This record gives sequence, C-alpha cells and structure tokens, in this order.
Amino acid sequence: MSQERQAALKGNPITLLGPELKAGDKAPDFTLNKSLVETVSLSDFAGKVKLVSVVPSIDTGVCDAQTRRFNVEAGTLGEKVIVLTVSADLPFAQARWCGAAGVDKVVMLSDYKDNNFGEAYGVLIKEFALDMRAIFVIDENDTIQYVEYLSEMSEHPNYDAAIEAVKKLI
Repeated sequence: MSQERQAALKGNPITLLGPELKAGDKAPDFTLNKSLVETVSLSDFAGKVKLVSVVPSIDTGVCDAQTRRFNVEAGTLGEKVIVLTVSADLPFAQARWCGAAGVDKVVMLSDYKDNNFGEAYGVLIKEFALDMRAIFVIDENDTIQYVEYLSEMSEHPNYDAAIEAVKKLI
C-alpha cells in the first residue's frame, strides 16, 4: 500500500500518494512521455544536473507562471543543467501550450499514462490523478539535493531557492 499524506487545494484537503523524498535520497527512476510514442527515463539525463518542476496542469495560472519562469532560468544555467517540467497533461497539450507560450528551453514530460513519476516522487494526488506542485534538484549522480513540496497547490514554489540549489551544483 502506498504512503499517504495531506496537502490542500484552495484550503480543501487532498491526499498525496508516495514517499516524501528528502535531500540525500537517491532519485527514483521514472518513465515519462515526451510525446505519445516517445518515453524517457532518469538515465536519459545522466551526467546532468536536473531541475524538475512538477505542475498539476500546464493550463492553470500558477503552472503557466512556474513553467515560464523556469524556461527563462533554463536559458541562463548552461549546458550542464536540464530543466524538466512534469505534469499529467497529455503530450500534445503540453506541446500546444509551449508553442503558444514561446517556451522552448524546458523539456516537457507527461505522467499521464500510469502516474509512475507521481507515486515514486510522492506527488500523486489521489483524488485527481494529477501531480502536486513540487520542485526537485537532482545532481549529476542522481542524488536529490533540494526538495520543495508545496502544501497548498495554488501557491508558487520558492523559485530563488531552487535556482540557488542548482547553481551550487554547477
């Protein structure tokens, strides 16, 4: 049985499934869709510092702002860093949004098929089969160096702290 803990959506309780990962933990492997037919796993980003920005749905205001902000940051962090945005949106919806928003520096990945990322990283929302807003910074050896789980879905993450965690690794 999966671990459960509580969070909120506009003050209403929601249930998160999976472990609460911490700095120092080995990053769990995952399989995410880059398109409807192409999948990637953690090993596809071997040797890179990974900033993983998790959003519930790209078509909401905070998720839009979060992804745009990390897209700007991705352009300043250099070749040793990859910025990944993970959501349960379908890959073609992610591609449509990126095209309309001019977002081209983050890699959009979808957890829509089986929510394996959400459950492995402790962000799967039981009630909606979406992933809760969170940030993970994973070093080039796949060890988590920074984690921010938001307790309220509608709030923004600490962008500056996440970027500082990345900069310490490059």
